[in-house]
Amino acid sequence: MIFLKTDDEIELLRQSNLLVGMALAEVAKMIQPGVTTRQLDKVAEEFIRDHGAIPTFKGFPNPFGREPFPGTLCTSVNEQVVHGIPNDIPLKEGDIVSVDCGTCMNGFCGDSAYTFCVGEVDPEIRKLLKTTKEALYKGIENAIHGKRIGDIGYAVQTHCEAESYGVVREFVGHGIGHKMHEDPQVPNYGSRGSGTLLKKGMCIAIEPMITLGDRHVVMESDDWTVRTRDRKCATHFEHTVAVGLGKADILSSFEFIEQVLGDKAI
Repeated sequence: MIFLKTDDEIELLRQSNLLVGMALAEVAKMIQPGVTTRQLDKVAEEFIRDHGAIPTFKGFPNPFGREPFPGTLCTSVNEQVVHGIPNDIPLKEGDIVSVDCGTCMNGFCGDSAYTFCVGEVDPEIRKLLKTTKEALYKGIENAIHGKRIGDIGYAVQTHCEAESYGVVREFVGHGIGHKMHEDPQVPNYGSRGSGTLLKKGMCIAIEPMITLGDRHVVMESDDWTVRTRDRKCATHFEHTVAVGLGKADILSSFEFIEQVLGDKAI
């Protein structure tokens, strides 16, 4: 069931989503060769809890019956697409790391992701990041009353496939509100004019997951981490938005992150 949000509820969603952006900015301050993703996770959890919220990913049930997710962040390095578990392996010069973060505050959830460069990365990889981020905003341009879910996916897919990148099918965006994952699903592929009708007050997380090689992915043995089958790099950018009349309202923010990154921002 899809729940339309009131203006007051959208403002509560905005508060939780802005906190995600600020937590990711704290992470951005730390990313450099030698830092571990577990260190990033610790900083993010402390920041979120210090601001009166809880990290929604921590303890999230595993769909395969394994242990719940152990981290505050999903930290997916290089060929990992999503749901990477924070660990003690130091990041290296030239790595990329996708950091996905969720919060819950005042009864509403926030969800956003950003892919970071660790030091200097190969221009081919930087172009992948740039294209994925562009595709996110092209999808957002279609999150307006009267359009359909397929319009969002079509915009993302065509932009990325024009560069011969892979568009992951198995994992998609989603509705968001009191729960982290609500209806409808928001694929990063589709046909114009197809799928669920978008209405003012719908709140959705749009999150392109794009690969340098082909689109196929596999699940690692931990039953959380998803990586590319060909082990080529993948990127992930995500915003939570409210469907609007004529224009989507972006509830999360990359502004805090990019203030930290400066001219190194994608």
